Amino acid sequence: MTARVLIVDDSAIIRKSFSRQLSAHPQIEVVGTAPDPYVARDMILKLKPNVLTLDLEMPRMDGLTFLGKLMKHHPLPVVVVSSLSAKGSATALRAMELGAVEVLCKPKAAYSAAEMSQDLVRVVLGASRARVFARTPPPRSQARLRETTGKLLVFGASTGGTVAMERVLHGMPANLPGTLVTQHMPPGFTSQYAARLNKLFAFEVKEAAHGDAVVDGRVLIAPGMKHMRLVRDGARYVVDVRPGPRVNFHVPSVDITFDSVAKCAGANAVAAILTGMGDDGARGMVSLRKAGARTFAQDAASCTVYGMPKAAMARGGVQEQVSLDIIAARMIAAAKGHRLAS
Repeated sequence: MTARVLIVDDSAIIRKSFSRQLSAHPQIEVVGTAPDPYVARDMILKLKPNVLTLDLEMPRMDGLTFLGKLMKHHPLPVVVVSSLSAKGSATALRAMELGAVEVLCKPKAAYSAAEMSQDLVRVVLGASRARVFARTPPPRSQARLRETTGKLLVFGASTGGTVAMERVLHGMPANLPGTLVTQHMPPGFTSQYAARLNKLFAFEVKEAAHGDAVVDGRVLIAPGMKHMRLVRDGARYVVDVRPGPRVNFHVPSVDITFDSVAKCAGANAVAAILTGMGDDGARGMVSLRKAGARTFAQDAASCTVYGMPKAAMARGGVQEQVSLDIIAARMIAAAKGHRLAS
């Protein structure tokens, strides 16, 4: 029996690589590739594959959500191949619970591409002979994908924040995690500020527009008189940017951004509240910390106005208060999962 495989992955490189590896075997035919679940759905009906390889971190709909829908309405043998699906991980177990025949982890340093190729061929051949049945996702597995490999940084600032933020960015690497900045500034100034910063650094700095993706190497600055929220697009992050009422006397509001990051990113976020007057962001820092994010505040000695960091400290939202000069290094270390000395 020939394994007719549809490869579902948002990475063009992965789709090409998997196609080449699988097509080299005489008993495997790659009938197509799809960049997201919506395209995959149409291709399944048209091409009638008998095996699917499925990534989990994809736009428009994450892989776990798609797997649950597929196994309920159009069951197929599915091999999950993701950076999140290490053996024994909660995500791998959830994929199996939803009906995946097997899970493989994408190559890392200790797992070579050659070994991956051998495993992929073996597992796909085995999956093509598997019998699968329609199933309704267990209630606890109906939630969307929570874990993701993508980390992000988020900042809030006001008085003195334009200079402080520039100093922080000077300490960031060119491939910094996707970064959100909510700075109290009037309309027009944020676009000029972003354009000036964009000329200074190797990474991109831009005034955020509705629907912008939050990706490595990009800093998005909330526009004046518009709130910036983080939302999910499948397994990816984008920003929702639109006018709204004043919150804590401000549009944009740091609390609005922080609360949305807590809700959507949780422990994948690293946050810092910088110099500024008032208490905007204090409540949001508490939400971030409760959601598992790593939280920092600029210390009094390096602040122009020690108002917003002080308020966040008083409410218990800050894990560590540090000098402006080392915030960048501490946040990057936290994003990489490094243990931080006190």
